Amino acid sequence: MERQADKLLELVKDRNRESRCRVLSFVSGKGGVGKTLIATSFAYTLANTFGKKVLLLDCDIGLGNVHLLLGLDPSKNLKAVLRGSSLKEVIQNIYNFDVVLGFSGIDSLEELESYEAANLLIQIDRVLENYDYVILDNSAGISRFTVNFSRAATETYIVTNPEPTALTDAYAFIKSVYRVYGYTSFKVIVNAVSSRREGFKVFERLRLSVEKFLQFRLKLAGILPYSSRVKDALTSGMPLVHLYPSDPFSLELRRIVQLETGEVLPEEEESFIKKLIRFLKEGV
Repeated sequence: MERQADKLLELVKDRNRESRCRVLSFVSGKGGVGKTLIATSFAYTLANTFGKKVLLLDCDIGLGNVHLLLGLDPSKNLKAVLRGSSLKEVIQNIYNFDVVLGFSGIDSLEELESYEAANLLIQIDRVLENYDYVILDNSAGISRFTVNFSRAATETYIVTNPEPTALTDAYAFIKSVYRVYGYTSFKVIVNAVSSRREGFKVFERLRLSVEKFLQFRLKLAGILPYSSRVKDALTSGMPLVHLYPSDPFSLELRRIVQLETGEVLPEEEESFIKKLIRFLKEGV
C-alpha cells in the first residue's frame, strides 16, 4: 500500500509540473493558529481578487470545520470521496470558488483505518485541469494524511503564530517531512502578531533553526496581524476577507496571495493606468 501511495504521489507531482494548476497545502504544527481561516481566505482572494478558478478541500479527516467559516451544509462532505465516490459529486460552490468539505467524527476504528490519502489524491489528479489552484486545508500536526498531501503539493504553507509551542511544532513538522522525504518547498505565514517586528522575530527564530539543523533556506510568505473581527466572521459564517475587506488582516492576506500569483493587484494596476494618463495629459 505504501509503495502504491508513493507511485501515486510521484504521478500527481508530475501532473503538477505539466499542469497550469498549482496545488497548495496549508499545514500547522498545532491547532488554533488560524490555518483554516487563512486557507479559506486564500481561496476567496484568489477567486475574487485575482479571478482564479479555485478548489478548496477540507482535508482535516474527522475534524473538518471549513463549513463553519463559509456557512455551508456539512452533510455533503469528503467522507464519500474517501470511500471511493467521485470528488465532483460533493463539490459545492460559494463566493465564486468550489469547496469540498471535510467531516466531523469517525464511527469506528475500522472506518478510520480504511481512509487512505491515495483515494483523495486520485480524485485531485482527475480535476487538476479544471482549476488554476487547488487549496488543501490539512489537519493540524503530523499524520500520514498531512505528510502525503504536502508531498504531492506544489508548495506547502506552514502557518504559525508567536506562541512558543506553535513555533516548536511548526519546526517539528518541517524537520519530519524534510528528513524522511527531502521535501523543502515550504513557505511560512506568521499569524496573529501585534506588529510586523514581532512577526519577523518569530520567523527568524524558525529560519535560523532550519538553517542550522536542516541546512536549507526557509521562505517567508508573509505576516498577518491579529484581528479582533475574527470572532464576528466566525459567528456570521462568512469569510473575514469578505465581511471586512479593508481590515489589516484582509489587506495583508491579499499581499501574500499577490506574491503567490506574481500578479499586480487590480487596484494597483488601475492606479498605474490613472497615473500614466495623468502623466500623458500633463506632457501635452
